[in-house]
Amino acid sequence: MLDVRYFHVVFTLPSELRPLAAFAPREVYDALFRVVGRVLLEFGGARLNATVGATLVLHTWTRELAFHPHVHAIVTGGGLAHDGSAWKPSGRAFLFPIKAMAKVLRGKMIDALKKAHATNAFAGFDDFHDPEGFARLVRTIAKLNWVVYAKPAFAKGEHVLAYLGRYTHRVAISNSRLLDVTSERVTFRTKGDGTKTLTPVEFLRRFVKHVLPDGFHKIRHVGLHASSDKRARARELCATPVVPIVLRTYRERLVELTGRDVGVCPICRGPLRSLPLPTATARAPPEAA
Repeated sequence: MLDVRYFHVVFTLPSELRPLAAFAPREVYDALFRVVGRVLLEFGGARLNATVGATLVLHTWTRELAFHPHVHAIVTGGGLAHDGSAWKPSGRAFLFPIKAMAKVLRGKMIDALKKAHATNAFAGFDDFHDPEGFARLVRTIAKLNWVVYAKPAFAKGEHVLAYLGRYTHRVAISNSRLLDVTSERVTFRTKGDGTKTLTPVEFLRRFVKHVLPDGFHKIRHVGLHASSDKRARARELCATPVVPIVLRTYRERLVELTGRDVGVCPICRGPLRSLPLPTATARAPPEAA
């Protein structure tokens, strides 16, 4: 990770593509990763004449466990010149125009879906049993304004590491958000003080939609983040040190992620002690009759 300004950009699939993503997650998610990477690299090349670095993270859920595939991109605020001679910083206010990125995202994603469809990657999808089904879907999403959202920039690489450390490895819902679980209902926290109550079957139905295909990598790197040589050259030009990785114990990470300290009693708030496990002893022989 470079110790430079970073931008946080979110690329979202339109709701019309969610059924297809649920049916063929590997194909749709792979396409989304490839397209987002190309969009960022092409905008960096065209507007900065440089190679940017980005770490992409796939998320598929909302706080209510609804299916909502989107990719978070943590992108360097600048890039390494193509000839490696200089660091080209971006503007401080924004990285690239989000409306322009959204249009390019839409065009490239439609092209990627067409190529996947041509290889029968979506065979068996109900909506495509109609020979015009795929073409109809393409016409629909081509008319939409796709959503690309830019969040405030990170000032330094160390803040990016802190963000990635607590955010990227989460699952759809953690135990700390579960408020009440019975055979009739599951209640969990959503946003702020909000709660949601579902039947156990509906809760499980929503949860399993966010289970990724076997072996699928939800975190990927492009540009400078995918090349140690280019990253080292960028670090040299920026005259910035390597951002140190702070090692934390599992207890410290749990506190940071959930706000709960497993070393403190949740009732009396007193410290908990770890007791040694009892040592197994050999069973005595039976007494003689």
